[in-house]
Amino acid sequence: MTPQREARFKEVIKARQPNLTVILENVHDPHNISAVLRTCDSVGITEIFVLYTNVKKENLELGKRSSSGARKWVDVHLYNDVDKCMQAVKAKYDKIYATHLSEDAVDFYSLDLTESVALLFGNEHSGVSKESLEYCSGNFLIPQVGMVKSLNISVACAVTIYEAFRQRQQKGFYGDNSLLSESEQEAMWQDYENRHERWIDEVDKKIQAK
Repeated sequence: MTPQREARFKEVIKARQPNLTVILENVHDPHNISAVLRTCDSVGITEIFVLYTNVKKENLELGKRSSSGARKWVDVHLYNDVDKCMQAVKAKYDKIYATHLSEDAVDFYSLDLTESVALLFGNEHSGVSKESLEYCSGNFLIPQVGMVKSLNISVACAVTIYEAFRQRQQKGFYGDNSLLSESEQEAMWQDYENRHERWIDEVDKKIQAK
């Protein structure tokens, strides 16, 4: 690994946000998932949860095809059971906020996204399921003034988590006030180094196969 690459790894790891994540429920378009992964990586999110409640369990592997360069650095946890998925999220994150139009939904700018939080997005047709909403701490909406009040799922996700980025940047979470301890950064460094080496090996094998 070059010194430049090593310095880049350390810079990225210091800015990782271990208490911020995204949940996608029944978002099947691989292009949307890839776009979400890229955006999550760009703001320091280390993992996302993908919940499919209307496909067979053996088809969950199909979600892994929705890969981009970010897929290597952002872990994707696949579930087909609402309870198991939400319990896994709540074991690591204090609050879950859903994009859901309801009487108690608030403007997402009013949320404190510097807390330990998971952001839940449903698909563009049916939204978030009632079962998932039962696990949520609250609902939010993205203010819009156009004739068609609808955003593509990957766009809605990007808008929301960049508000989280703005709030967290103001608190220095991307600078000296890192959310990861020195030992946690070192552990992540070892993990990323291993991922990088595996990726190099895969590239070499593809080149040799040609």
